[in-house]
Amino acid sequence: MRVLLLAAGLGTRLRPLTDSVPKCLVLIKGQPLLEIWLERLTSVGFGPFLINTHYLSDQVETFVEGCACRDQISLVHESELRGTAGTLNANLDFFQGEDGLLIHADNYCLADLRAFQQAHLSRPSECLVTMMTFRTEVPSSCGIVGLDERGVVVSFHEKVPNPPSNLANGAVYILSREFFDIMKSKLSAAEDFSTQVLSQLVGRIYSYETKEMFLDIGTPESYKQANQ
Repeated sequence: MRVLLLAAGLGTRLRPLTDSVPKCLVLIKGQPLLEIWLERLTSVGFGPFLINTHYLSDQVETFVEGCACRDQISLVHESELRGTAGTLNANLDFFQGEDGLLIHADNYCLADLRAFQQAHLSRPSECLVTMMTFRTEVPSSCGIVGLDERGVVVSFHEKVPNPPSNLANGAVYILSREFFDIMKSKLSAAEDFSTQVLSQLVGRIYSYETKEMFLDIGTPESYKQANQ
């Protein structure tokens, strides 16, 4: 299964750490975050990979040149950030009309990726996307999802003061071929995946909750937690 790894972000909240290194390459227990993703994905048979770059892109290019799986990796540089949905829309052909993974590569995730894929294969027939979710200790800082009894997403609560639960969107998705058709026909102008795409698919997104380690390492506090 093909994988688009979003790795172009500025990492503003992690400064000064990200003044000299892109967020996707910060070290978690001595290992670059992007390397952790690639090792875990290749170990269960995912690939090839497309990685977008922008901030300190030369460092990402150098990193990829040294990767064990470099022959499976393509890079696409964005001179101006397209936004998460904009990047997806610009690279739909990469997926070749088949189901694929979309991953925000600045999260530290130790989820069971085989189980995630199996959840997608057994999703309700009306669902076009399978979203990884996790339990967060700070719900007000995350996009919180509401589910029905089958695990289908019925509501989103994006960084609101008192969300109804602590079940958060992990920004890791398996996208169906039918979803790609909708992106092309109805959502081709979207720039932000969370607010402009997912919001249009309420009732058509299945959820998979990981019980394993999952952290948005967007702040110095969460980065420190990931390294404990």
